[in-house]
Amino acid sequence: MKKVLIFLTNHATLGDTDEANGTFSPELTHALDVLLKADVHYDLASIKGGKAPLYGTDIADDEVNSRILANEELQHRLNNTLEAAKLNIDDYDAIFYPGGFGLLSDLANNETVAKLSARHYESGGVLAAVCHGPAGLLPITLSNGEKLLANTVVTGFTREEEVDYETIDKIPFLLEESLARAAKQYRKGQPWAELVIEDNRVITGQNPGSAHGVAAALVKRLK
Repeated sequence: MKKVLIFLTNHATLGDTDEANGTFSPELTHALDVLLKADVHYDLASIKGGKAPLYGTDIADDEVNSRILANEELQHRLNNTLEAAKLNIDDYDAIFYPGGFGLLSDLANNETVAKLSARHYESGGVLAAVCHGPAGLLPITLSNGEKLLANTVVTGFTREEEVDYETIDKIPFLLEESLARAAKQYRKGQPWAELVIEDNRVITGQNPGSAHGVAAALVKRLK
């Protein structure tokens, strides 16, 4: 039985604004759809534990999002995420960071989660992230003192997509710029086009439309 640990944000607003935010629901649900169909199990965790804020739960034309959110077990897990500090990271075969703006304010600089992900990766595990999710990879430092991303090619939400989404002036920092500085190489495709990159057991996707592809790549690795 393969099992994926999914880290969700506890931060419920867009940066320091009062706009409701959190994890972008379709990036979680479309990934879960792939994982569940492949009989891959999952746990939801966050820095503080407890309820994880979501947005994008009411997108009318997203059948996958609506169907997965209707699952009572998922709703229970969303309201009762596991606390990161109490996890046994050895129980998992992979770690996944779905996006959403919330994690720019907590997972992007949290040492507890970063240390868990570093240990998992150095034990042979797989790390995956989509859209703003790669921000969770930024603080990961390996046991040799090097940053995980220093030798890794990645993608993530682009400046152009921030402009299109009208969030460029509201976010705590620009992910594209941070990844370009930290990673061995940052790559991006056309705005809103699917792009999935795999390098050194790290799988990243550029935007919400890449969530399915990231999960599919993750399942392929696990199988």
